[in-house]
Amino acid sequence: MPTTSDGWALVTGAGSPTGIGFAIAAALGAQGRRVAITSTTERIHERVRELESRGITASGWVADLMKPATAETLLAGIGPIDVLVNNAGMAVLGVLDTPAPLEDMPIDGWRRALDRNLTSAFLMTRAVLAGMKVRRWGRIVHISSTTGPITGIAGDAAYAASKAGLVGLTHALCLEVAPFGITVNAIAPGWIATGSQTESEARAGRASPTGRSGTAAEVAAAAAFLCSSGASYVNGHLLVVDGGNRVLESRA
Repeated sequence: MPTTSDGWALVTGAGSPTGIGFAIAAALGAQGRRVAITSTTERIHERVRELESRGITASGWVADLMKPATAETLLAGIGPIDVLVNNAGMAVLGVLDTPAPLEDMPIDGWRRALDRNLTSAFLMTRAVLAGMKVRRWGRIVHISSTTGPITGIAGDAAYAASKAGLVGLTHALCLEVAPFGITVNAIAPGWIATGSQTESEARAGRASPTGRSGTAAEVAAAAAFLCSSGASYVNGHLLVVDGGNRVLESRA
């Protein structure tokens, strides 16, 4: 059974130069992987040029991952995908959904949150599994959040539910594909300093035990490990990257 693969690594939601997705793409490229990245706008081609300037083989794709046909189109255009990082979701062009009490949430808003964060990951994962099984090697990483699987924020029920759903997907799928040399894991970032971080989120990061928000590069380092050959026995795991914030009992 192979211990590694030279297929493409696909990272979704990598359009922002300060975001987690782009940082993960750079980290995987530094491992010597060919990296394909997606976003919803043409700015993805700027990120490709940045990766290429670092000596990384890269390709960029403008894609709406909430459309069922998109995943198969990407797979046909990119080629064999042996590493999939489902990062797309949360914010679109740095704009977050407006928090609202559950009783005021329209069904369209609920569905949009689940489609953006959970269904898009399902569609991409479903598309790559057959090839991974044939090659008997694969790494799938879902970028979840501490919000949902571990904690909650009032007014953010749809987002929390979708991110918790990624962990359920991780647990169930890893049992299906482990015999094929495929691992499925999730990462739960805490307060991370990206271009979409709000001032209130930055204050929350400063209140963490580490005294600061995390960086996209720190989340990327965790993803790079889970995508490596050395993580072949790490399966169905939720890796929390939050500076210890989840274990802080008193915030007085």
